[in-house]
Parts: sequence; C-alpha cells; structure tokens
Amino acid sequence: MSVVPLDVPGAVHLHSGKVRDLYELESGRLLMVASDRISAYDFVLSPGIPDKGELLTRMSLWWFDQLTDVVSHHVVSTQVPERVRGRALVVEKLDMYPVECVVRGYLTGSGLADYQATGEVCGVPLPDGLVDGSRLPEPIFTPATKAAVGDHDENIDFDAVVELVGSEVAERLRSLTLEVYARAERIARTRGIILADTKLEFGARPDGTIVLADEVLTPDSSRFWPAETYQPGRPQPSFDKQPVRDWLTSSASGWDKASDTPPPSLPADVVEATRERYVRAYEQLTGSTF
Repeated sequence: MSVVPLDVPGAVHLHSGKVRDLYELESGRLLMVASDRISAYDFVLSPGIPDKGELLTRMSLWWFDQLTDVVSHHVVSTQVPERVRGRALVVEKLDMYPVECVVRGYLTGSGLADYQATGEVCGVPLPDGLVDGSRLPEPIFTPATKAAVGDHDENIDFDAVVELVGSEVAERLRSLTLEVYARAERIARTRGIILADTKLEFGARPDGTIVLADEVLTPDSSRFWPAETYQPGRPQPSFDKQPVRDWLTSSASGWDKASDTPPPSLPADVVEATRERYVRAYEQLTGSTF
C-alpha cells in the first residue's frame, strides 16, 4: 500500500511516515496528522483501522498532560483544519534528535532476542535466567537508530548515541526517557495495564531546551499488557496490532514473511479486532469513553 497524504488547505506536505503525515503551516508551525494506516513487518497494510488516527491523537494528548511536570512537549494547539479535525495537532518545529529513545521495563521482542544471543540488550548486561516477559531488575535505556519507511530500526548502544548527539545530550535523553517511563508505568499499573516498553522521540528548541515530540505512549509505540493475565515465560496478550501480526503469520493469510511480496489485504474481522484493542487501551488508560 503506497502512502498518499491528504491535501490539507493552508498546509504544505513535508513528509509521510508509516502512520503520520507532517505539514508546514503558514505560521511556520507544523501540522502533525495521525492517519488510520497500520504497518507490520515494515509494510503499510490495507485497509487501515477505522478511528485509529483519532484514538492515537487523543491518547497522546492525555499522556502529554500527565507528563507536563516531567518534560516539555511540542503541542501548540488542537485547533486544526476541518479536514483533519480530531486526528491532528499543531506542534512546534524542533531540531529532532536522530535517536529512537526506547526504554524497557520487561524483556520481550527484539530485546529478548538480543538477550538470548548475548546476555545483553544494547550493551546493557542483564542477569541470567530471564524469560519472555520477565520484569527487569530496573528499566533500561535501549536506543535505536531511526529508519526510513520500509527499513528496520537498528538497536544501538549508549556510546553510539553519544557519537550521534554528544555526551551531554545523550545523558539527558537517557534520563528523560527513564523519567517518562517511570511516571507512565506507575499510572498504567493503577489502571490494570503493564507498560512493558515504549519508544519516545525528542527534539530541541532554538534555545536548546529538550522537548518530547511525535506521539507518546500509544499502542503504536508501546507494549501494553493486561495486568490480570500477565505471566512470564510466554508471549503476553497486548493492546496493540497483535491480531494483524497473528493473521499475517498464519496459514490463513497465505503470506510468506520472508518474501519481498507485500502482504494481502486484511480481512474485516482482523480489522475490527485490532480497532477494539486500540479502543480498549484508550478507554482503560484514560477512563474516557470513545
């Protein structure tokens, strides 16, 4: 599925990622639009998930409000052109750091694969005997490089971050990432959700202030697990696009993940199951009805 951004009056399209489209407004501010697109295994899939862009936007706004005393954020206004109302934000133009700031409180995914191969994740040594879903002794900063659409993010160690942004900024990014996770993990836990890991992005204002940007703490950038079913030693059910991944890797899809062939269109039941996960995550976290 090719990414075709909307034509938004008064806005010039700058860039499209797997989910978001970025525009410049006449004011010099940026317009960040969350689409209903969904990606898996580095492909943008068809069809999208109804209401996903609005759910991501609402959830990010809710989290930005929870974090205002931890770190500044980039949101300027929710007053946006009618065509993208509900799924777009006016945000500051920042000098973005070329680092995906990942923090893990639990071991799973690519972190688990790294640990099984080396006993470490991004150069951070971990105790022996951990399994899929193990809670780590303390959260760890496990950064990655930002990848273009269709490429994989690549896990890197802290020294690589220092090379990219300098030691002072690297230390601050690590500190802020861990602070955001600590706050968010506590909040999610009170709502019956385990925040296993998350990915944050930061940028700098002209005066050097580091600002939390992009989206924050949504099912697209985080692993949310239901606390009631948590059990280390197996993959955990999660509030995200797992129904999409499960279907794509099943015989029902007929798709070979190892091939270069794009995945087939998602069936209606998979689309609806995925939408239900996003709605449930939003409602359980925020206490609001979508």
